[in-house]
Amino acid sequence: MSQFQLAACAEMLWRDRPIEWRAKRLTELGFGVGLWNWPDHDLTKLEQSGATFTIMNGYLRGRLADDEGAAELLKTAYETAQVGKRLGVARLNLHGTGLGEGGLPVTPCEVVRGPMWLKAYDTLRRMADLGEKEGVTFTLENLNLPVDHPGVPFGRAEDTLALVSAVNHPHLRLNLDLYHAQIGEGNLIELCRKSLPWIGEIQVADVPGRMQPGTGEINYRGIALALKAMGYNGAVGMEAFASGDVEQALEQFREAFKV
Repeated sequence: MSQFQLAACAEMLWRDRPIEWRAKRLTELGFGVGLWNWPDHDLTKLEQSGATFTIMNGYLRGRLADDEGAAELLKTAYETAQVGKRLGVARLNLHGTGLGEGGLPVTPCEVVRGPMWLKAYDTLRRMADLGEKEGVTFTLENLNLPVDHPGVPFGRAEDTLALVSAVNHPHLRLNLDLYHAQIGEGNLIELCRKSLPWIGEIQVADVPGRMQPGTGEINYRGIALALKAMGYNGAVGMEAFASGDVEQALEQFREAFKV
């Protein structure tokens, strides 16, 4: 039995099956369900799956650090919040800028300057206020720049922690992705400790390959024990591909976090 609320990203598993089948099967196996973009799916079928949805992309378009992008982010986040409430999604996820094909930024930015930080802070404060008004929680996810998401502003965990802790609002939390953090920064247990007051969800996959815990270099068992010692008992989502059989991969994930 895990003290964490375990979930898995439906889009990355059983990729030949309909999304509502995946959601139902994850529920039968005892996992919450993470989603990516809601317009890709039949919401009625997802509602009928009986799943507990833990996280979903919280916007359709937009950016944190300029007026036009912030307006689009807030507008599409409001739309998404209505869908989130309909499905009972616990957390709605944000990034430093909209992501396009292959996870690449729609508007790449190699250098983040001071005024951009101030604008990102202001945008996130407004997002937190929107979350409070709509009764939803937004999370800001760190990404890795070297491999998967070059050119995403505010991508490092150090950056997302700085922004979320500065806003310091219960309707804005961190989606602390340890796969991305390992590639970009490392020192994962200390990162969890520093981030602990602001974590809304922790996401995991192993490095290299972005597959289930136990397939790469990250000692997820050690991280699970450290999180338990810190008193963390929230959501842990596997945002990973399966190296082989999906249900075996999910069991490996469950075993790693059984503490």
